[in-house]
Amino acid sequence: MRDGFITVAAGTPQLRVADCSYNAEQSLLLIRQAAGQGVKLLVLPELGLTGYTCGDLFLQPTLLRGAEDALGLLLEQTKDLELVWLAGLPIRVGGALYNCAAVCQRGRLLGVVPKTHIPNYGEFYEKRHFAAAPAGLSSIRLCGQETLFGTKLLFQCENMPEFVLGAEICEDLWVPLPPSNQLAAAGATVLCNLSASNEVVFKADYRRQLVTGQSARLSAAYLYASSGDGESTSDLVFSGHDLIAENGAVLAEQRFATGLVATQIDVQRLNQERRRMLNFEPTQPEGYETVRFLWTLSETVLTRPVPPMPFVPTEDSNRSATCEEILNLAALGLKRRLEHTGAKTAVVGLSGGLDSTLALLIILRAFDLLGRNRKDILAVTMPCFGTTVRTRSNAELLAERSGCSFRTVPIGDSVHSHFRDIGQDMERHDVTFENGQARERTQVLMDLANMTGGLVVGTGDLSELALGWATYNGDHMSMYGVNSSIPKTLVRHLVAHVARQTSDPALAAVLQDILDTPVSPELLPAVDGQIAQKTEDLVGPYELHDFFLYYVVRWAFPPRKIFRLAQYALGQTYDRDTILKWLRTFYRRFFAQQFKRNCLPDGPKVGSVALSPRGDWRMPSDAQWTLWQAELDSIR
Repeated sequence: MRDGFITVAAGTPQLRVADCSYNAEQSLLLIRQAAGQGVKLLVLPELGLTGYTCGDLFLQPTLLRGAEDALGLLLEQTKDLELVWLAGLPIRVGGALYNCAAVCQRGRLLGVVPKTHIPNYGEFYEKRHFAAAPAGLSSIRLCGQETLFGTKLLFQCENMPEFVLGAEICEDLWVPLPPSNQLAAAGATVLCNLSASNEVVFKADYRRQLVTGQSARLSAAYLYASSGDGESTSDLVFSGHDLIAENGAVLAEQRFATGLVATQIDVQRLNQERRRMLNFEPTQPEGYETVRFLWTLSETVLTRPVPPMPFVPTEDSNRSATCEEILNLAALGLKRRLEHTGAKTAVVGLSGGLDSTLALLIILRAFDLLGRNRKDILAVTMPCFGTTVRTRSNAELLAERSGCSFRTVPIGDSVHSHFRDIGQDMERHDVTFENGQARERTQVLMDLANMTGGLVVGTGDLSELALGWATYNGDHMSMYGVNSSIPKTLVRHLVAHVARQTSDPALAAVLQDILDTPVSPELLPAVDGQIAQKTEDLVGPYELHDFFLYYVVRWAFPPRKIFRLAQYALGQTYDRDTILKWLRTFYRRFFAQQFKRNCLPDGPKVGSVALSPRGDWRMPSDAQWTLWQAELDSIR
């Protein structure tokens, strides 16, 4: 449970309609199985102790007594278990019958939540048997215990206060104003739904959308357990659709099966999201009561999906559409800037590397959207001391296949002259040697833009901005940065996407060779014609840095938690010491290089993370990383 992770489960037991003893036994099997797997919260289906399809048997006192006895048996048999579990049963209160969720732990009834919205349409006729939940809370006696009864109940773990549970039942989720809305506003971070949703064609897709959508709107975890095998099939079929979603993403799911589906939710992440979004200002809605309980805090073994490249879509079917969306967003941003400035040309430095290639591909789209001649795009290669034949050739081929104008401006003589002026030794390959070339290239681009009435399009990406891997007032500067919110791991996939989609084999070939070229600023002299300066050897693997960036900026996770997640997601590729080394590098550079981000040129936001000082990220340039450094130092 360290770092906010809690193992939770939704389960569908075997069932016999109206056989409460059997149903209790099957539920007990799942409860004990869940406890054995370290589950702290388990939700079971609606009316699972009787069966949802009992019909007019719900009017029989014998069935109702059987349901209460079944609950009593479960309470007695789970006194030694600390997981919180929810079971569904009919309960008589004050002369009416309610469809309820019993919330239980260690043999104690923490509370009973009745169903608010009673369906009475299509195949549902619950109003024939059940009353809607009454307003307010009351005290009832059930299974020999006094407990609270009502919809305004919250269940909070005293020694993990970020965990606050709220419950609703089936139809409650399908209405315009679900009870979970108010439960979340009152503080619930985890929502459970005991359901008996029958299956028809495509209903599962809609149900999944409801669950994920509600978890996203409420910045919550949502556990949904539905009845399945054993319910009457006289007129309906039940699939046992169990879902666990968190903040809009499905973490675990099963259908047409009995048993458990388990994963981990992250209540720290949910609380952080609410603080960031300010959707849930501190309130205390009238009439809500919090019931508190304790858990033994223990280590949670992670099994939940943690993508090693969080900026890159994980499914091939989504990746292509996402790449198209990103390219179009970036192109639309540039299109508007070109229209507004009346720029006659777009000028871009084309190195034969990934970033400048992506920038050119975005410029091409923008010009196509404007219906303008691609010859008004001026791609400029500026060879100097570290430029290799491979990258220079690729730049030429890319410009040729793209149909844009191309110009070569060697800068070696200019840099030599400048170095003579300032007394820089040509054999001293220090930061001045490197940055002098980068600033000369930027000057050339700016002057060519002035000559042609154009606009310089920047090529630096989000990963470089995070690390400060840019020459101040060199490649750091442009008139519009189209890659500014695109991280390096995503840059690669965008270029690969265009290579796959193009109908030009020659363009596809040059794009593939660019993808195969080591990432390098090419500022140090080549060795035997090969690139001598590989960025990832110097600053670290971008795969790791993008992972760190996502969790530092998007989720504000502390260093120890990010380290744990990186080991979990990338531990088969990088060893522990390597991950820790580059995580330390990331934090050091991220804090030290903020001054470069505080004066960035404009550029479009296309994803959930951006570092523009006018948008997502506001940070003083002289902030210290002492606290983060101390936490990293404490990792053993």
